[in-house]
Amino acid sequence: MKTIVLTFVLFFPVANLLAGSTDSIRTAEGELKITPVTHGSLMLEFKGKVIHVDPWGRGDYTGLPQADLILITDIHGDHMDPAQVQKLKKSGTQIVAPQAVAQTVTEALVLHNGQKKVVAGLEIEAVPMYNHKRGPSPGKLYHDRGRGNGYVLTLGGKRVYISGDTACIPEMKSLTDIDIAFVTMNLPYTMPPEEAAECVKAFKPRIVYPYHYRGSDLKIFTRALESHTDIDVRIKDWY
Repeated sequence: MKTIVLTFVLFFPVANLLAGSTDSIRTAEGELKITPVTHGSLMLEFKGKVIHVDPWGRGDYTGLPQADLILITDIHGDHMDPAQVQKLKKSGTQIVAPQAVAQTVTEALVLHNGQKKVVAGLEIEAVPMYNHKRGPSPGKLYHDRGRGNGYVLTLGGKRVYISGDTACIPEMKSLTDIDIAFVTMNLPYTMPPEEAAECVKAFKPRIVYPYHYRGSDLKIFTRALESHTDIDVRIKDWY
């Protein structure tokens, strides 16, 4: 019975409910390991390199290795935490961030939306992330266009998309050949799960992880994608 269950999880595109576990995904150049940490924070391990995304001190980093590469998406405290960045740094750690972050994390290499660069031996592209209607007051947005970065990494031939805090924007819908996507959802700062699902239907990642989902009903997201059997929805515990 155990063997049948494991085969089902590995080969069929259903929601993975093994919350909090590390996933290992095969690439042309070895295993890519994905570890959820908290909220918008995650860790990727590939070819001996450790990548921390938006490290935040509220997460439990006990036992996790320090970073070869740190990616920061935005200036908000749950994404830019200089104290946690310092804890995860070691000799030779490289940091990639948008210009607004580099004003605080001054050692960061700046990438603007649309720019590509090889950093720590890994190809990184900065892509837009922003709100187009939601904000704290009339005429203001939680995330202005051009201020923050989502990222597309190419790891062993796999294209990995990290959305950052964003709504379902045209630039997300027009993404192509995404193998693994981390898609944010929570109100009022980003988007509700039904909007996130609509964007996922548009760019069709092979695997999608909802993250940064505090207060969201993930059943709405998974149900909206049930008929899209080519998209493997994986639910992890990001808290």
